[in-house]
Amino acid sequence: MKNMKNYLSDSYTVEFDFYVPAEDKGSRFFLHLKDESGQDAIYAEWVLRNKVEDDGDGIRYSAKWKTTSGDERENTSKFNITKAGWHKFALSFNKHALKVYIDGQRITNVPNVAQANSLVLEHFYGEQDVYVKNIRIAKGAVPLYNRMMTDGKIITYGITFDVGKSTIKPESMGEINRIAKLMQDNPDLKFSVEGHTDSTGKADANQKLSDERSAAVVVKLVGMGVSKDRLKSAGKGQTSPIADNGTDEGRAKNRRVEFVKL
Repeated sequence: MKNMKNYLSDSYTVEFDFYVPAEDKGSRFFLHLKDESGQDAIYAEWVLRNKVEDDGDGIRYSAKWKTTSGDERENTSKFNITKAGWHKFALSFNKHALKVYIDGQRITNVPNVAQANSLVLEHFYGEQDVYVKNIRIAKGAVPLYNRMMTDGKIITYGITFDVGKSTIKPESMGEINRIAKLMQDNPDLKFSVEGHTDSTGKADANQKLSDERSAAVVVKLVGMGVSKDRLKSAGKGQTSPIADNGTDEGRAKNRRVEFVKL
């Protein structure tokens, strides 16, 4: 970052995968989102426990944040985990609204949170190693209309689905809401909603899956008030890659949803 103390916008997402070990030895993670003075605007801690207060498997999660008026708030919750392995953390901040998800389940949803300018991710590993991967920080405030007018389409990676299914994950709603608002603000816009997959698996199955996912996005937008005659769905399967399917990074870029201007 050009300025390591000031690079987060007023809308952003932070995502990464973290590993829960089979044997608990005290691992925990800390996420600090800092304001201009270097103080915590948002502070999140989650402790990886296979036994949380003798009440089953899970993560003990707590968060503190400053409101826009300078007050401090906090909440603590437990998220059940059924197995060791990789799990997904996602934080969405949109003009003072804060949402946190673990494995697609929302565990924090609060308004009026102070703006953060930078972040620090740290961990305490106790007697065992801890692991994170797929760290992603994304700006969420790029004007969609400008992107669409420049490229003739909007490519988004913010709309995700359950593995092998067309069920839209809850954390996708930020991006879907932005598309819905774009169409409400520009009533002449019409889109072909096109789902794309990587080349993993059989081509026929990927085509069917992308058809179903494209249709699911259309159904969601229509349910939010967008006229059905302004949308059509068109699954593309694995036929239109934009990156090398031979690498993890390339496959991730190929798994996408495009809104192509009609």
